[in-house]
Amino acid sequence: MNIILFTSGTTSASKAVMLSSKNIVSNVQALNSIIKIYPTDRNLAFLPLHHTFGSTGLLFFISNGVTNVFCDGLKYIQKNLQEYHVTVFVTVPLLLEAMNKKILKEIEKQGKTKLIKIVTKVSQFLLKFNIDIRRKVFKSIIDNLGGLRMAVTGAAAIDKTVVENFTNFGIKTVQGYGLTETSPVITAENDENIRYGSVGFPLKDVEIKIFEPNEQGIGEVIAKGPNVMLGYFENEAATKEVLIDGWFHTGDLGYIDSDGFLFITGRKKNVIVMKNGKNIYPEELEVLIANLPYVAENMVFGIPTKDDDLDLAAKIVYNKEYVEDTFGKLSNEELKEKIWQDIKQINKTMPPYKYIRNIIVTDEPMIKTTTQKIKRFEEIKKILQEK
Repeated sequence: MNIILFTSGTTSASKAVMLSSKNIVSNVQALNSIIKIYPTDRNLAFLPLHHTFGSTGLLFFISNGVTNVFCDGLKYIQKNLQEYHVTVFVTVPLLLEAMNKKILKEIEKQGKTKLIKIVTKVSQFLLKFNIDIRRKVFKSIIDNLGGLRMAVTGAAAIDKTVVENFTNFGIKTVQGYGLTETSPVITAENDENIRYGSVGFPLKDVEIKIFEPNEQGIGEVIAKGPNVMLGYFENEAATKEVLIDGWFHTGDLGYIDSDGFLFITGRKKNVIVMKNGKNIYPEELEVLIANLPYVAENMVFGIPTKDDDLDLAAKIVYNKEYVEDTFGKLSNEELKEKIWQDIKQINKTMPPYKYIRNIIVTDEPMIKTTTQKIKRFEEIKKILQEK
């Protein structure tokens, strides 16, 4: 054992994860074989170092001679990107989605939405002939982000349109997947293998399988490799629950497509099981709601009904500044009605059993972990208590 880190505990009590030097070094070496990083790069260290995504990530950059600069806080990220001329940014989906919305709002404000769409189509066409003009034509956007060339995101699901937008601007955006217990990366995209919506391929020497897949091929993601933890500190029972025959059971649900790309559909403990036996993955709906430009964060959950079933509900935290700038002064009732109309449009794209029936609208941030993941069960408990 070399280090103990606590899990983020979004669904249960935090557990102390024991990792060895071999665990961490194997992950750094595997990342070095797929991600091109240069000594001239600058990384903005934003994630907390008591989290493996932050600490292993920092060691990965140090192993490449990269300059690491530290963030002054969430409010100062754009300022830090500019003043330090950051080229690489390891972040979480919530932040990347917020940055994307800010860029699009500024484009719309300047009346350049149509122009950007035309330029994007032209640059995509030229890419087919290996002519890349993206960083020239979108220079003002890139300069606004300090000259950023690459964004790496993980820790939660991200809307694929956000990844597409950043890639179209000439900022390479790759996704990875893993947990504290796997040091942390299990799978990642690389230069040759990018598929929007997926979290890439297993790292070198790491195996993955889908455990007990259903008829759609969705099951629990399990992994084996040198990056898998030694166990939970002084918690043999919890260790035996997740380490079975050398395979680590992640608790995440997903499927592997015919080309070997892994797609995460949700967290096993988050699945909402309806009375008719239908399973709903709240993350699928949350990604769609997150697309609404005024949504800062959201959570989909089930509210018990009188007939022992569940109604789907969404708690939506709106961006107060965006709402006031775009819609002017709205009463709470008017804003809720506006949001409800947008939710009804999302419902139309879904089968009836996935319809959202209730919404809670607020500008108060939700309870989150240090990596900005919503503490779902704490939030649900709070909502039910206030009901």
